[in-house]
Amino acid sequence: MQEDIQADETTRKGFYIYDGESKFTPNPDIKMYVNKARSISGLSIDYELMQLSDEEIVEMILFPVVNEACCVLEDKIVVKASDLDVASVTGMGFPEYRGGIIFWADTLGPKYICSKLEKWSKTYGPFKPCAYLEEKAFKRVSLGGEGQAKSQL
Repeated sequence: MQEDIQADETTRKGFYIYDGESKFTPNPDIKMYVNKARSISGLSIDYELMQLSDEEIVEMILFPVVNEACCVLEDKIVVKASDLDVASVTGMGFPEYRGGIIFWADTLGPKYICSKLEKWSKTYGPFKPCAYLEEKAFKRVSLGGEGQAKSQL
């Protein structure tokens, strides 16, 4: 691609074609390079993934974060689940109005999150829920734990 279309600032071409000061449009030639890269690497288009709703995309991005947060709780790296809520809002820009990653996960329920992760792990691989999340889902209890302070964010 670099050699063919000579992508750089001077040609104003690359993944986008830059028109004027700050306007840009997707470069139609890129599709050819993407398809060539897919064929070289043996990747094919997963049409099921192309049909995902916005909600499913958010879940596929954030449920592994919830799973990792559960690993942190399981390993007792933090004192309270609400510490993870604060860290997720201040450290990774999680929406404050959602209350933090654990608080948000509890609104959906550990069982729902665990079932989605299990389904995706069978289809896509690295989505297996951790033991802590599986236990909370099985017992149908909050990820933050009983008597755990809820996020005030």
